[in-house]
Amino acid sequence: MSDTSETAPVKTEQPKQERKPKEKKPVAEKKPAAEKKPAAAPQKKKGKNQEGVSASKLEDFPTWYTQTILKSEMIDYYDISGCYILRPYAYSIWEEVQKYFDARIKKLGVQNSYFPLLVSEKALATEKKHIEDFAPEVAWVTRSGQSEMKEPVAIRPTSETIMYPSFAQWIRSHRDLPLKLNQWTNIVRWEFKHPVPFLRSREFLWQEGHTAFATREEADKEVLDILDLYRSVYEDLLAVPVIKGRKSEGEKFPGGDYTTTVEGYIPTNGRGIQGATSHHLGQNFSKMFNIQFESLDKKHEYVYQNSWGLTTRTIGVTIMVHGDDIGLVMPPRVAPVQVVLIPLHFKDKDHTLVDAKATELAEILSDKGIRAHADKRDHLNPGNKYNYWDLRGVPVKIEIGPRDLEANQVVASRRDTLKKETIAVDQLAVRIPALLEEIQKAMFEKAKKERDEHIVKITKWEEFVPALDSKNLVLAPWCAEIASEEELKKRSSEESKARAAAGKNSENEESGFQLTGAAKCLCIPFDQPEMPEGTLCFLTGKPAKVWGLFGRSY
Repeated sequence: MSDTSETAPVKTEQPKQERKPKEKKPVAEKKPAAEKKPAAAPQKKKGKNQEGVSASKLEDFPTWYTQTILKSEMIDYYDISGCYILRPYAYSIWEEVQKYFDARIKKLGVQNSYFPLLVSEKALATEKKHIEDFAPEVAWVTRSGQSEMKEPVAIRPTSETIMYPSFAQWIRSHRDLPLKLNQWTNIVRWEFKHPVPFLRSREFLWQEGHTAFATREEADKEVLDILDLYRSVYEDLLAVPVIKGRKSEGEKFPGGDYTTTVEGYIPTNGRGIQGATSHHLGQNFSKMFNIQFESLDKKHEYVYQNSWGLTTRTIGVTIMVHGDDIGLVMPPRVAPVQVVLIPLHFKDKDHTLVDAKATELAEILSDKGIRAHADKRDHLNPGNKYNYWDLRGVPVKIEIGPRDLEANQVVASRRDTLKKETIAVDQLAVRIPALLEEIQKAMFEKAKKERDEHIVKITKWEEFVPALDSKNLVLAPWCAEIASEEELKKRSSEESKARAAAGKNSENEESGFQLTGAAKCLCIPFDQPEMPEGTLCFLTGKPAKVWGLFGRSY
């Protein structure tokens, strides 16, 4: 399984005065880019909410991310570096992703299973080329109690070597095919780079699908079917636009024939981020593990295999794409609480009636399948409650005061735009579901517009790094040769550092931050622009074969 998981070259620390060790900044740059905030973006007034986020997303992205995930109670730190506690507010988002994806793969005939966490050294070494990328990150169990183990065992960094020996036993005939298994599980990769919650951690959650087919055509079809489900998870569930494409030879899954991917974009720092991958493994693994079947004409043939995976990185991407200076902005379809009803409590006044009405309306909405909650806490004033739920990104807040009771209406506020509207109580069960869908659609369209505005097409190398420094992804004609991939990384790294030293990315220089770092091919998009005859590679000057999507990435 490809490393679609926690891969961001960044540092985190734990915050002071929160019963945790010292806070670290969990995003790639040491200092963030400074640029003017969009006029439409909600602004947070300093000092208004001491319990909320104090850092600006655009001016200090690392601190903003750390504060947001901690103060919204998404994660907590653990006493083992790189391992994090997913608190209920975060885990419930993962549950929504699970439910959505699991239901759809079952319609494709995939069954869930579970394979052991531990893998023998012998099994792990079966496919050296495949495992070499994971080798430095493999965690080994070498002792049992006080005794050294005769044969150390590894904690799975991926499951091919765990699952495929069983495939070889279970598959004998064409009647045993296709075999389609998935498991929802954890993975351990002992990262030595700076860990970041949701993006890069030593233990993370994912699903990994492993399938076997009699023909290449069946496997090819499934690769794309699964990839489109990953697109749907991001776009239809998380409101995050992604680009479907094929990984270059240098970036594909080790041991596979080809890798397909969905690639996202983080507008705050202009980086691409791999969302999920679906791999066609060909017969490479079936030959290594001797997974054969007897065909209809009595011949013994090797199966064709796929593997595909999606991780809790989905949560981190959602936070980074949609969040604002107030905190989280949750897409309604995954929001742990979609609607919060806040009865207005006034000092020395009875709030029994507004509490009762909030409870009644929450039950009405719950009966409509909406995750609604009535916040009747009497030790917090309404302003405290607004701040609490805005930080957590709840899509809709509903205020209910004594005057609203008299008028038989409520006031609803959208989290994405902070706009308010008055809704008659008898229309609430109709209007709120429609409003949630409006918010979901608006969040996706906003993110897509911002992404599309930052994909630039170039044809010459001289345009490449300046485009990256403007927080863009780059679409360029490319020869697609493996050697050019290493040249690209080297040249882009050297040139970006030289530009930074010369102060040529002045927009970011004002805050002392400059965008640097190597770029790579994110994917070869399936949606290819027309290639005029005679077009040359922007990097090597050789004949171009494809349009490649390039960028700095997590």
